Amino acid sequence: MKRILPVFFLLVVHFYLSAQDDARDSAFIRDNFTKREVMIPMRDGARLFTAIYTPKDRSRTYPMLLCRTPYSCSPYGTGTFKTRFQNMTLARSGYIFVFQDVRGRYLSEGNFEDIRPFMPNKKSAKDTDEATDTYDTAEWLQKNVAGNNGRIGVYGISYPGFYATMATLAGHPAIAAVSPQAPVTDWFIGDDFHHNGAFMLMDAFSFYSGFGKPRPQPTTEGAPGFSDWKTPDSYSFHLNAGALPNYNKKYLHSAIPFWNDLMQHPDMDAWWQARNPRPHLKNIRPAVLTVGGLFDAEDCFGAWSVYKAIEKQNPPNTHNRLVMGPWRHGGWARDVGDRLGNVVFNEPTSAFFQNEIEARFFDFHLKNAATMDLPDAYIFETGSNRWTTYDTWPPKQAKPQQFLFQVGGKLSAAPAGAQAGKSGPTPGFSNENADVYFSNPAKPVPYTEDVHLGRTKEYMTDDQRFAARRPDVLVYETTVLAAPLTVTGPVIADLWISLDDRGAAGPNRLLDADFVVKLIDVFPDTLNGRENGVPLGGYQMLVRGEIFRGRYRNSFEKPEGFKRGEIYRVKFELPDVAHTFLPGHKMMVQVQSSWFPLADRNPQQFVNIYEATDADFIPVEVKVWHNNTNASGVLLPVLEK
Repeated sequence: MKRILPVFFLLVVHFYLSAQDDARDSAFIRDNFTKREVMIPMRDGARLFTAIYTPKDRSRTYPMLLCRTPYSCSPYGTGTFKTRFQNMTLARSGYIFVFQDVRGRYLSEGNFEDIRPFMPNKKSAKDTDEATDTYDTAEWLQKNVAGNNGRIGVYGISYPGFYATMATLAGHPAIAAVSPQAPVTDWFIGDDFHHNGAFMLMDAFSFYSGFGKPRPQPTTEGAPGFSDWKTPDSYSFHLNAGALPNYNKKYLHSAIPFWNDLMQHPDMDAWWQARNPRPHLKNIRPAVLTVGGLFDAEDCFGAWSVYKAIEKQNPPNTHNRLVMGPWRHGGWARDVGDRLGNVVFNEPTSAFFQNEIEARFFDFHLKNAATMDLPDAYIFETGSNRWTTYDTWPPKQAKPQQFLFQVGGKLSAAPAGAQAGKSGPTPGFSNENADVYFSNPAKPVPYTEDVHLGRTKEYMTDDQRFAARRPDVLVYETTVLAAPLTVTGPVIADLWISLDDRGAAGPNRLLDADFVVKLIDVFPDTLNGRENGVPLGGYQMLVRGEIFRGRYRNSFEKPEGFKRGEIYRVKFELPDVAHTFLPGHKMMVQVQSSWFPLADRNPQQFVNIYEATDADFIPVEVKVWHNNTNASGVLLPVLEK
């Protein structure tokens, strides 16, 4: 009780102060802005509902900040106001704020299309995309909003971040600065609903059961999602649901168009490729500030990837900047940013970002502020818990260092010049130097030890001791580190794998499996203290985890099965990290073949998973090889200081 009371007191004080801040923000908006609602015409005749908040002080002109969203620009009605804007520092410094329901959502006309493809070769006014809708909106705003200074910034988090990315392609001269934040970017490779071809079941089902319902007429109300769980346990619910086709049969009844699309496009075909904006991010004219969270459970991939695509495909003088903080999805606009779950970062990182980075970026490009000395990359380094700056990302000072799996669960840095092994299947392998686990889809490895319905945001830093204790999870760790080890950039998993179903699939059937690789910081056993009741001594902090569907090891377009008993290389990239493993800690890598129900279960036969039946799921023995010929491990970008 003595421990609980101080924590309870701090929580009460936090919520009290937060409520006071919210009340002040709400009062400021109502007292200092006028609100106007308009229908802005697009070139093809569709009209988009738009709410415009203009400062009452008309003694000067203001730039405009535009946020286009599929999530509603509510509250509706000129007499009702938002209670806060995303960055109240910008609100108090003088901006016109514009919010728009995108085409086909809420009160806007037209038909909504998920991640609507960019059309590089438009031939008529009927050829519209999110870039043309942004252009037409900017054109109307510049001509019809009193008191604007002729400059527009575009920003948004998550799906609105996708629309911000599209604004970089709009080509309107008034759009001078764009900030895609946690931008939806590639829904097959790394964001939201697929990671490396593995279907992210939990988020896809909970989101699209409501968001994906058709909207035949303009409305101010959103559609409710699925709620008939009949259990408080998501693991149990999804396990009992069975194979993916059962979700339509039992719950969705084929009434969600985009879910149906997902089921019809199991591989990265032309349909998916058209929905990837990265190849089009060329000849970028506005300044760009891409923002993301190191621990974003939804769109971590998108932030890194948008920045890198612009950096690679544009001239060196393009204004392209990246900020990554220790945040959950959108945490820089929603949280203090001083912690996530049981991991503490020791400073209010969100306020620093809003005041010292985001506000300065927009002020410089939209208000002619005197100086702009922001670095190309502003990255919070966890472990050491400090902001770092770089001329580019990944840092040029980071050098690839291979860490190899060894006998007895050891993880060791490879000698200089060592090679990872040869490529391609190798028949007739021996049983030497391989670790084995049994992957059973009937008992998949959970992504967290908690019992809950909604996917947690904290799992990105969760303690992984629960997984390390399972026989179907391989564990490799270094000795205690004598010096800090800083990893800055993408992590490469390099596995040599063989599968054996022991006849469960029948003769001549090809196999398949998923591979989850997790990079973990192991705290010293002697560490005292607790967070949220969790002992920190021996805590296994997830730094980065990622899943890969084995059939895509050579191509996401043309999947290939595994022949029983042959060795294959499975090499894939995990999203970037920025983390220092401190002296006294250990670095750990875990390998497993399920991450449930975060990702769907692989039947482990080479079948179309989106048409699989419950009978298709079979157990498989997985061998991870680590000998001189087939050396499994991870390739880390180690920062040389």
